[in-house]
Amino acid sequence: MSAEAADREAATSSRPCTPPQTSWFEFLLEEALLEQHLQKPSPDPPPVQLIVQFLEQASKPSVNEQNQVQPPPDNKRNRILKLLALKVAAHLKWDLDVLEKSLSVPVLNMLLNELLCISKVPPGTKHVDVDLSSLPPTTAMAILLYNRWAIRTIVQSSFPVKQVKPGPPQLNVMNQMQQEKELTENILKVLKEQAADSILVLEGALKLNKDLYVHTIRTLDLLAMEPGMVNGETESSTAGLKITAEEIECQVCYDLGAIYFQQGSTNAAVHENAKEKFFRTKELVAKNGSSSLHFTIDEERLAGYCQACGVLTSSSDDASQQATPYSQIHSCMKSGNYQDLVKIFLEDNLTLSLPVQFRQSVLRELFQKAQQGNDALDEVCFKVCVCNTVCDVLQGEIIDIQFCLLFLKPSKEKIDFLLEVCSRSINLENASEALKRRMAAFLKNLCLGLEDLQLVFMISSHELFIKLLKDDERKLLIDQMRKRSPRINLCTKPVTSFYDIPASASVNIGQLEHQLILSVDPWRIRQILIELHGMTSERQFWTVSNKWEVPNVYGNVILGIKDNLTRDLVYILMAKGLHCCAIKDFVHAKQLFAACLELVTEFSPKLRQVMLNEMLLLDIYTHEAGPGASGERPPSDLISRVRGYLEMRVPDIPLRQVIAEECVAFLLNWRENEYLTMQVPLPLVQTNPYVKLGQLLAATCKELPGPKESRRTAKDLWEVVVQICSVSNQHKRGNDGRVSLIKHRESTLGIMYRYLMRILFFFFPVQEPLVLTTILSLFVKLHNVREDIVNDIAAEHISIWPSSIPNLQSVDFEAVAVTVKELVSYALTINPNNHFWLIIQADIYFATNQYSAALHYYLQAGAVCSDFFIKMVPPDVYTDQVIKRMIKCCSLLNCHTQVAILCQFLREVDYKTAFKALQEQNSHDAMDSYYEYIWDVTILEYLTYLHHKRGETDKRQIAIKAIGQTELNASNPEEVLQLAAQRRKKKFLQAMAKLYF
Repeated sequence: MSAEAADREAATSSRPCTPPQTSWFEFLLEEALLEQHLQKPSPDPPPVQLIVQFLEQASKPSVNEQNQVQPPPDNKRNRILKLLALKVAAHLKWDLDVLEKSLSVPVLNMLLNELLCISKVPPGTKHVDVDLSSLPPTTAMAILLYNRWAIRTIVQSSFPVKQVKPGPPQLNVMNQMQQEKELTENILKVLKEQAADSILVLEGALKLNKDLYVHTIRTLDLLAMEPGMVNGETESSTAGLKITAEEIECQVCYDLGAIYFQQGSTNAAVHENAKEKFFRTKELVAKNGSSSLHFTIDEERLAGYCQACGVLTSSSDDASQQATPYSQIHSCMKSGNYQDLVKIFLEDNLTLSLPVQFRQSVLRELFQKAQQGNDALDEVCFKVCVCNTVCDVLQGEIIDIQFCLLFLKPSKEKIDFLLEVCSRSINLENASEALKRRMAAFLKNLCLGLEDLQLVFMISSHELFIKLLKDDERKLLIDQMRKRSPRINLCTKPVTSFYDIPASASVNIGQLEHQLILSVDPWRIRQILIELHGMTSERQFWTVSNKWEVPNVYGNVILGIKDNLTRDLVYILMAKGLHCCAIKDFVHAKQLFAACLELVTEFSPKLRQVMLNEMLLLDIYTHEAGPGASGERPPSDLISRVRGYLEMRVPDIPLRQVIAEECVAFLLNWRENEYLTMQVPLPLVQTNPYVKLGQLLAATCKELPGPKESRRTAKDLWEVVVQICSVSNQHKRGNDGRVSLIKHRESTLGIMYRYLMRILFFFFPVQEPLVLTTILSLFVKLHNVREDIVNDIAAEHISIWPSSIPNLQSVDFEAVAVTVKELVSYALTINPNNHFWLIIQADIYFATNQYSAALHYYLQAGAVCSDFFIKMVPPDVYTDQVIKRMIKCCSLLNCHTQVAILCQFLREVDYKTAFKALQEQNSHDAMDSYYEYIWDVTILEYLTYLHHKRGETDKRQIAIKAIGQTELNASNPEEVLQLAAQRRKKKFLQAMAKLYF
């Protein structure tokens, strides 16, 4: 038997691979007709769907005699089918635009792989390792086509796709769509992994500088012939459709520009490559046109890319771009032309065309550049800040804090510029009364905030001030200034001897004290104190402001310094540094602490260690607010310093408890569990209660994935917290004077509550989700242990804790309840999308009879884990207990139709509750408009009966319409019924969310 006969017999025997109605004879007839159609010149190309049909037939698996599915056989029939698909693509000149529009990613991937195979590209060979210049032209072109398509597919997948509205659910169609989606995702994953290689292949193609050829119908026929009949024609340089070098360069540059543009958002250098490639594409399109036999460039899209990249060639386009204030500001920032930048902001104060957020972003960028060491930008920052402030004043907004900080040291030049901006920002002839009142109030408050009489006079004698304020208002302002200082004599007109008024010593001291309060520059503070102590030696200047607070453990040491100037300086530097820490101004805090450290190092080792401890706490805060917020691990030096502080044993050093708490929380946040559980010194655990608590927490979190038998540490942690929350008659302290949280924990109610809150504040710096979940589950379990508890609170990992307490009466459960509320509120500030924490919050509201708030959080928990109910809510989130509580909430809110719908969500539908709810006529929800969300036929039938009994014809028709939907037919397959239920669940929950969010 010949090979051809064998192939034909194999094709006939594997009949399940072909449609039953298509015989081998009919298949050959279709092939002949297609050949005739392709060879006949016609303006209409053959339908691209033929490629899909041919490749689907060729890739169908076969079934052997044992009914086992096997890969498609490599027989003549399948080879002809693949060849026919390639011929259709060749007839379309391998135009990727046409092919991508009509073929899915899996089909086009199969087609191009067949092209590589027939073009003699060895399978498994990396294209980046192949020298294109040494390959036959058609083979090189096949590799280019595949890698161009790979890059284009990656770019196309990054664009948003409009979801097609689904029709009636059909199980086989949905399964097929799901399979195609998964196959597409797998192909995209591979293409993205090979993207770098594809880019290198295309970059190498730009260096070829020679014409290539792509397969035509004729060359494909030659390749399909017997090897002895080809005569090497397909290997020559003239076989196939010729693609010129410039055409290749144009299309490759365009595709490379697109992928570079996509990657440019995270890499500026790559963005420059995109600009270069699009610029070259634009030149080639202008020279040769945007269309050829092989490809078409979308000129509108290319123009959009060029505009986005800033690659504009014509002068008219450039002028139009420069006409917008945004582009002008961008150009000024890029070139450093800050004088024109201030001019643009000043001119915009009249038109108010720039958004406030944009103005603030420009100012932030200028401040960042100034902080990096460019001192010349300080004046520019001030001028832009003044323009923004006047703009805010005119729009009725609150004055930004940056303006107040920049005006801490006002000068004649600053007041001159401010008055110029105010004058040029308002047209008094056309301005409304509201604008005039806002500007007048701003200038008046500015006068009241200035101490320097010369600066006050500059404002009060300005033309704009005189026009905006009436005579009565100006007199009232003068009276206010006089009351503030009896020696001030203000006039609205210049007085010759005004500048010659001598200032008394009390005025000078008051001004210096005012500057001392406002200043955060340590060297300026030192200079002011020297001047003050030179004027009087009777005052204690650390008492000037009641806002300067230093912890008592430090205050006793500092106030013991004998030298008055040194005492005042150390106290004020520390107080201001602690205040800057509290308001998260870490830059100034570091400067103040560094100056204080340098000062005390000279005379007090004790205060030196205090300052080192405070700088450690400052570094922890700085990391957590900066790099730590984005997940970056702290440097090893900082971790070593934290460990060193906890292990420090220097006698007589005053310590703040908050530093120990923050250090332990820091180690917990960055998962230093190994150190806390294994390496921390035993004496430290025995003497520092927070280290012990952190050790137990770390050990418990470390063992959470393990079996219950290994959770001895969880029991230890439970016992410690129970002791903290217990009430007895005595309160024992350790040798160091601190309350022992581990052993002999006995306290009165007041002391216990205070120290329970102390533990709570220890938890607040903790941000590690697993640690927070462990803490929450512990206190929730402790809350649920009460005998009189009606509504339990659910929590993750709650089963690891003991279920009973020997001395239940000794626990203050009221304090425990407060702790649970505070902890879950804090946890949700860390991650508001943790559905387990949201369920705990909902349970708390449910237990306290706040049913609307409880529903809000139950729905929010489902929304965050299902993309706003686009997916199904996981069953471990919406358990039967949660659904029953939602039902009770709706019932007590008189939303009875919602109750009936939620009864369907239970594993076993609660018909009794649903029917009872539907009998209620005083319902506060939308009633019959919710019927479309009911999928249980029994409930719908009951509704029909109920409305018929009441004579409610319209509502009965709505119920009948709902029950008559074909997808609810009881004879439908189980999969269709489940899909119908899931679709209604999603829509109902989305409707509920819109109601309660």
